[in-house]
Amino acid sequence: MAIGKRLKSGVRRPVDSELIDRSRFGRNGGASLGLVVWFGPVVWLGPVVWLGPVVWLGLVTWFGLGGLVLVQPGLAQDVLESADSSQDSTLQRLESEHLPNLVQVHRKVISGGLPEGDAAFRELAARGIKTIISVDGAKPDVDAAKRFGLRYVHLPHGYDGVPEARVKELAKAVRELPGPIYVHCHHGKHRSPAAAAAACVAAGFTSPELAVPILELAGTSKNYRGLYRSVESVQPIDPSELDRLKVEFKPTVQIPPLAEAMVSIGHVHDRLRRIEEANWAATEQHPDLDPIHEALMLREHFTELLRTPEVWREPEDFRRMLRASESAAKSLQESLTRWKAGTPRNTPPPSVAAACDLIRDNCKACHVRYRDK
Repeated sequence: MAIGKRLKSGVRRPVDSELIDRSRFGRNGGASLGLVVWFGPVVWLGPVVWLGPVVWLGLVTWFGLGGLVLVQPGLAQDVLESADSSQDSTLQRLESEHLPNLVQVHRKVISGGLPEGDAAFRELAARGIKTIISVDGAKPDVDAAKRFGLRYVHLPHGYDGVPEARVKELAKAVRELPGPIYVHCHHGKHRSPAAAAAACVAAGFTSPELAVPILELAGTSKNYRGLYRSVESVQPIDPSELDRLKVEFKPTVQIPPLAEAMVSIGHVHDRLRRIEEANWAATEQHPDLDPIHEALMLREHFTELLRTPEVWREPEDFRRMLRASESAAKSLQESLTRWKAGTPRNTPPPSVAAACDLIRDNCKACHVRYRDK
């Protein structure tokens, strides 16, 4: 017998069967009746209570054919509150001063971007967060989290999707670890909303029909086909299977060298983008950033990556794009050096913009062909 209530979206939520069992004996164990019945074309009110010469049916609420019948005043609220404890409709964007792209996926789970600096971790603590799950490839800042009484768990995955084994680990994590839980990647737009959606559906927190809307609310690009496939296919996992699953939730895990190098390149590229937006000057939030140094670091990352055995096992087209990006990073460094050393002027030479555009174009093309598939 399917027991539940309808959401505005048309999704049914399961009702706590333990609550139904308790209700047969009344809220305080007395003789009152409490019964919730889900039915098709036949209406069944179940047993009634005989109170002397009067038969009392309690409160009957009808929600159309195939609807919900509630018997006993006061029981309706208990049932609805129980349903909300497992699946709720809290999906919404959240405002934040220090954390990028926050999305409330479930009352216990928030998705967002990388917490950077004490201010971000302080905000997490102020929001009541107890556990941080990083699905990013970068090493989590475990020490900063500890200063604010937060636990870090590292469960990284790629942009090409959330593997089935990782979905189970994430589901067990959101189900069993202390909450509220903050799930983050780097920007909070792609991997973390996918991980949070998959985890909440698999753990039974969220209806499968709400998985894709989570990504859409977070702004996940449709180009990340693997992430969308992961959340479209995920289904609730039997709680007993998650109970049996053995997982050691570590604060940091080792990732493959190629993935680690790409993470480092991504961080340097983000710093350069911030400097570019500030007209190639240090920003108020990051006064220590130097454009020439960051361009040099980007060039060195590409150079070192081209020396690794992993890259030489990739297709020639992959190496060609890396070499083009290495050359563009060198051009960017040299153009910035000449500009900064010459007569001061507000606008950088066209060669700076050209080098940045080439690096961006190569990164996008490489991601489409080799990362986001």
